Amino acid sequence: MNSGNGKWVDLAPFEGARPRVPWWVLVPGKAKWLAALVALVWLAVVLAVRLVLVVVRYPVVVLVPVSAAWCWWRFGLSPLVLALLSLVAALIIWSGLDRASFLRHCWYRLVTEWRRATVYVPRWRSVMRLSDLAKRERGREYRPRLRRVRSEGWRDRVRVRMIPAQSPEAWELRRDNLAHSFGARSCRVRVLRPRLLELDFVHADPLVRPVAVPALGSVEVDLKRVVVGRTETGKPWRLRLLGSQLLVVGVPGAGKGSVLWSIVWQLAPVVRAGLVRLVGIDPKGGMELGQCPDAFDRLVFGNGADAVELLEEIAQEVKERASRYRGIRRLWARDTGEPLTVLIVDELADVIAYQPDRQLRERAARAVQTIASQGRAPGYVLVGLVQDPRKEVVGFRHLFTTRVALRLDEPQQVDMVLGDGVRQRGAAAHEIPEDTPGVAWVKQDGQREPDRARAFHVTDNDLAALRDYFRPAEVRPFPTMPGGAEGVAA
Repeated sequence: MNSGNGKWVDLAPFEGARPRVPWWVLVPGKAKWLAALVALVWLAVVLAVRLVLVVVRYPVVVLVPVSAAWCWWRFGLSPLVLALLSLVAALIIWSGLDRASFLRHCWYRLVTEWRRATVYVPRWRSVMRLSDLAKRERGREYRPRLRRVRSEGWRDRVRVRMIPAQSPEAWELRRDNLAHSFGARSCRVRVLRPRLLELDFVHADPLVRPVAVPALGSVEVDLKRVVVGRTETGKPWRLRLLGSQLLVVGVPGAGKGSVLWSIVWQLAPVVRAGLVRLVGIDPKGGMELGQCPDAFDRLVFGNGADAVELLEEIAQEVKERASRYRGIRRLWARDTGEPLTVLIVDELADVIAYQPDRQLRERAARAVQTIASQGRAPGYVLVGLVQDPRKEVVGFRHLFTTRVALRLDEPQQVDMVLGDGVRQRGAAAHEIPEDTPGVAWVKQDGQREPDRARAFHVTDNDLAALRDYFRPAEVRPFPTMPGGAEGVAA
């Protein structure tokens, strides 16, 4: 366009927007009614499913008020009060007759509903955001989903579904944050399956009280599952001896003697029957193993030449028995005609690290490594007890397939004993109270999550009973005839 002064000026472009209509306007009328009907049906199904989920997740909160309201409307107030009083009386009687069943099926369910409604649901969103476990991407928030809550009195088990691209390590690094946020003493992280975690919020310690030893010979001995105490879940603590090597680590007073004598106590029937042979080394001059010397086939007090020669003798037996089993069997069994040998070395570091004689120290270390690395298949079990788990003291910790961490001094020692990353998952062996000797964290090869347990409390009176159990009877040789010492499983 000519502006009058001879210059050409372009017209302004048209900036209007093309009018748009909703897509449903173009849909035929019958299709609209059909789509509306489908949407209503879908909405009804979604509401029904959500209602069912609410009833399933909150059965007590939903069903009790609904039932009470229906009874009030149908029968009036007086029958309702009478029914409630009868229900309370029935619960009291149930608690008196079978307290364990009442707690498991009634009380813990009430506590579960209460803690879900008052602790976890109200705080979940804010805790996930403030702990950086929730992420926002392109205006959409991805938040871990609270799936299920189960209270067991001493702990709450909270099942969580992680968001995409999240790893369990992110939760392990925030255990303390989560514990304080939800009012718990500690938090542990366990992986159930991909993207599904279970958080254990611990409120009390079920292992505060000592665990009394059972009667001698009252439990059938299974060398793959020797009962030496009780776990925090109330189940028996079972240690695998057959085909395993055991390392027990703890500071003085942590309860290494409880683990040691719990093993001997449970093995007493098979030792007396000749199915198991106990060999012991006590560098402390017999202060520990000398309490019941009759249980041992061979016993050495001290860490000198006698102890080293015994270790070398056992190592030589390992090689000889392995050569006899070559091409015949891969693992010791009862039908071999030879006993399972359990070598117990109290204060292992005194023999392989603190021995002033360098030659004896090196000979002892070589023999112990031979037994630990080659003794599993031919039927030789090494039970080593030590206070200091550093690599300079026990440089072959990886040869022990089962490791027990009693109370330790430093947090780093937990990973030294149980493996890297175990402390982050909740195995706080350095936080075990001093007044609970025998409490330990247990880790076996192939098992990702450690277990917390407490060994039997073996008193001086129990040791006296153990001495009396062995004194009147002569330990028989290994039974090779059919039918000998039946009922003792290997």
